[in-house]
Order: sequence, then C-alpha cells, then structure tokens
Amino acid sequence: MFRFAVKTSIKSAILALFLFLPLTVLAQEKVRFGTAPLTIVTAGGHRHEMTAELALTPEQREHGLMYRKVMADDHGMLFDFGETRRVMMWMKNTVLALDMLFIDEQGVVTAIHNDAVPFSEAIIDSRGPIKFVLEINGGLAKRLGIDRGDRVETAVIGTPR
Repeated sequence: MFRFAVKTSIKSAILALFLFLPLTVLAQEKVRFGTAPLTIVTAGGHRHEMTAELALTPEQREHGLMYRKVMADDHGMLFDFGETRRVMMWMKNTVLALDMLFIDEQGVVTAIHNDAVPFSEAIIDSRGPIKFVLEINGGLAKRLGIDRGDRVETAVIGTPR
C-alpha cells in the first residue's frame, strides 16, 4: 500500500510540473516591451547611446528583466513608475547581474545600486523619491563612468535626445 501511494504521489508531482511549466513559459512570453532610444550624459560630457525596453504598465514593471539570460551592453530597461516616490526593487527570478540607476522626474541620476545579485530577494531601495529606474548590465555603470548627478535623456522622461 505504501509503495503504491509513493508511486502515485511521484506521478502526480511530475504531472503537475509538466502542466505548470508550460503555463509559466506562456506567462513570460505574454509580457511585451516597447523600446525607445536613450542617452546617458555624464558630468564629463560623455554621451552613451542605448536602446531601452520600456516597463510602463504594472505587469511590465512586475516582470522586468526576469528570466533574461543575456542583454547587450547598449541596451537596458527603463521603468516608469508614473509618479515620484520611493521605490523598492529586487532580483527575484532575475538571472543577470544588474546596475540600477535611480532617476528623478528631470532625468537626473540620484542613486546607483551596482552589481545587484541575481535571484536575490533582498530589497534594493531608491533611498529617496524617484520616478524612473534604468537597469543595465552589472558593472556597466562603473565601466562607463556613470555617477550620481548624470542625466538620462529620452522622450519617456521628457528630455528628448
């Protein structure tokens, strides 16, 4: 009797896994992002041209870069929170190490969180009111010399390139 119950439990677990996995994959594929050109202008006058995927809706912001395995260095994801407020981020289900640039409504970088740890559920705090977050590959902010006070220009922020 015990052997039958174990075999049935294992079969049920495997069946549930095969039924759940395709739904998870489909849910990931449903979230689509538009793109926009974006420029980061450093205090030294360097201009870094990028393409940003836009996370504008609650569903897009919730999904973000989860499950992505690669992202080009001239790409990122811009989160628009629709209002200026303190923001909390995390790396749950995020494979890539990321730098997070916290940006105010004028496009000024107010804080940077470097090398966020993949899959971490630790809270990453904007440490003040912001309206946007730009996620780029981990370590890229340092390599490009991006720092607090630099500007992010894009039509979404209202500072067209």
